[in-house]
Amino acid sequence: MKKEMPHNLALLTDLYELTMAASYFEHKQDCLASFDLFIRDLPEHRSFFVSAGLEDVIEFIRNFRFDRNAIEYLKGQKIFSKDFLRYLGNLKFRGNLWAVPEGTVFFPNEPVIRVVAPIIEAQLIESCLLNTVNLQTTIATKAARVVLAAKGRGVFDFALRRTHGLDAANKVARSSYIAGFSGTSNVMAGKIYGIPVVGTMAHSFVMSFNNELDSFRAFVKTFSDNAILLVDTYDTVKGVHNALRVARELEKKGKRLKAIRLDSGDLAQLAKKARKIFDKEGLCYVKILASGNLDEYKIEELLKQDAPIDSFGVGTKMGVSQDAPYCDVIYKLCEITDIRGKFLPTMKLSKGKLTYPGRKQVYRSLDGKGRYKKDVLGLEGEKIKGDPLLRKIVDNGIVVYEQPKIEEIRSFTIRNLSRLPAGVTKINAPLHFPVHVSPGLRKLTQKITQRIQKKIK
Repeated sequence: MKKEMPHNLALLTDLYELTMAASYFEHKQDCLASFDLFIRDLPEHRSFFVSAGLEDVIEFIRNFRFDRNAIEYLKGQKIFSKDFLRYLGNLKFRGNLWAVPEGTVFFPNEPVIRVVAPIIEAQLIESCLLNTVNLQTTIATKAARVVLAAKGRGVFDFALRRTHGLDAANKVARSSYIAGFSGTSNVMAGKIYGIPVVGTMAHSFVMSFNNELDSFRAFVKTFSDNAILLVDTYDTVKGVHNALRVARELEKKGKRLKAIRLDSGDLAQLAKKARKIFDKEGLCYVKILASGNLDEYKIEELLKQDAPIDSFGVGTKMGVSQDAPYCDVIYKLCEITDIRGKFLPTMKLSKGKLTYPGRKQVYRSLDGKGRYKKDVLGLEGEKIKGDPLLRKIVDNGIVVYEQPKIEEIRSFTIRNLSRLPAGVTKINAPLHFPVHVSPGLRKLTQKITQRIQKKIK
């Protein structure tokens, strides 16, 4: 679902972007530049990333403006000239942008966005692009790992109350859903994005009644067709027996208890006890939902113990990506025009932060079984086997990409993940996917390195 962003979102930038733009305005206003957005390194235990955030990038580009309030604010800073502020007041994005579709699995140093535009425009969109891709890719990647660990069982986003702010809460719900989650507890995100919303009950509901059984009866009276009972408020095994009693009462009315939720204690052992109690009474249809500080590591461990858990509610550790709370996302210049308008490749030589020059593309090839075999990072137009991943999204300031529906993105993501080699999707000690640098890019890198080194001597 598309959402119009406020024009003054152009102010969501670092001040140095504006000060550079002001100087470009005086010295390089007609200069064109190419920038790559990529992630430099994999966090520990990670072997891939899942791209997310393109929908917001598109809307940001589509609505990029410095409105009157933004110009007045910048004028009040008393550091920018009237001519530059007048220029900003008429500024729109007129450049080109390529990107990999949301849900694409990608790897370090592979561009996920390429911007070719007047240098002021390319510079001023940097901060917002990095912010957008960082959060949503971080969460989508974490969520994908949780989905892989669950091995086909349902996983639901319970992260709302622990995410870092209102906007993050909605972006977490969306990012986790496109990564394969089955729904979210976040009602606003459900409305905005069309994500299925789910919910059970809190311990406070149970505690507000004279006893647990009364609370269960009250809840199923209100929600007789969709009741999930939280059974661990006092004593979990007794809670399961109370849920069984209520389930029997529902059967007499031609209804069925949907599930119970376990939220504390030894989830594997408690799930086994609960499953045995319900199965012994012929209530095999009652499902077991588990929650409580879960992530891909705990889910994998629970399933190794053969815990009969049907679905998982995953909150804090996914919603903040606890073990890897950010991506080392980068936006670097790779080409710039000279005084004659010719594009010249350039690169950064800093130790440990070297970048590749020139306009690049990622080419992906498959093996005989339809799985991803390898990627090649090469130059745009270089003759390399494989499917190019970067697609044109914006052409001369006009969005030319048809944004897929969220269900289509989700299916695309799941299909992407299923094509990864099995070793790459391991939660612990995964194998690294092969990414090669093309001969053409290697040759260009060597050439530009030598050229730059001559300049600095």
